[in-house]
Amino acid sequence: MPRRASLPPVICYPVETLPRPDIAARRAACEGMTRVQTVVVPPREALSFSVKAGQVFRITSIEGPQVGDLNLWNAHDLSERFYSGKTRALHGTHVTKGHQLWSSFPTLRPMATITRDTLNWYRFDEDGGGIHDVIGTRCDPYTHHLLSGQDYHHCCHSNLTRAVAAHLNLPVQEAEAHVHDVLNVFMCTGFTRETQQYFMKASPVTPGDYIEFFAEIDLLGALSACPGGDCSATHSSDAAQCYPLEITVYDVPRVPEGWVPPQTNGYDRSHGT
Repeated sequence: MPRRASLPPVICYPVETLPRPDIAARRAACEGMTRVQTVVVPPREALSFSVKAGQVFRITSIEGPQVGDLNLWNAHDLSERFYSGKTRALHGTHVTKGHQLWSSFPTLRPMATITRDTLNWYRFDEDGGGIHDVIGTRCDPYTHHLLSGQDYHHCCHSNLTRAVAAHLNLPVQEAEAHVHDVLNVFMCTGFTRETQQYFMKASPVTPGDYIEFFAEIDLLGALSACPGGDCSATHSSDAAQCYPLEITVYDVPRVPEGWVPPQTNGYDRSHGT
């Protein structure tokens, strides 16, 4: 083995200077929060929802083991969207309580902070699988057709596209450009040791499990109840048993101590990117 290959790995993005959200303050402010909206996403479909900065939204399993694909945008500027790749670079392949979902360039700021996660106990199993990944792109009809030669219209990409089109009253072809790589909520994924291929396995999610987010900015969201169900066997298919997912938006009775909505990234672009 060449000597250079034996050198130790170096973390690309050391996060010691990354501002840390005050989770305790956010959770304390949520005591006594009131529900303002509930959306139930049907199996193999997607729906959109809106959340104001300082509100909380929760995604809950309500009937059976089900994973979901989440997209987020700045409610006032759809060009600012969830950046799964940079979130992965800063927090790792799977996110949980205390991690933040970061937005795309040039804003690069927290869009939402995970304040509660009932599956936080799982972390990583013996296969290297973890929960809530930011490595999968979303199931889509194009890759499905490439690999199987079949047309399937309930892939998460398709579901999210239709949800955004309906919410914004846009043609489907125009709405599709806004759909982006996702947070795979409740999904158990990793990479095989032998070939480093992306894998999925049965999610441990059960009815009553949830992941909760504090909205740092005004958000438009869309969630697809994946056609793979718990993703234990199939992905884009009508064969898997699928269940609905619930999205609940809450008003928070007080502003968290010390919290202000995050500003856009401070990088000086005047000299060009």
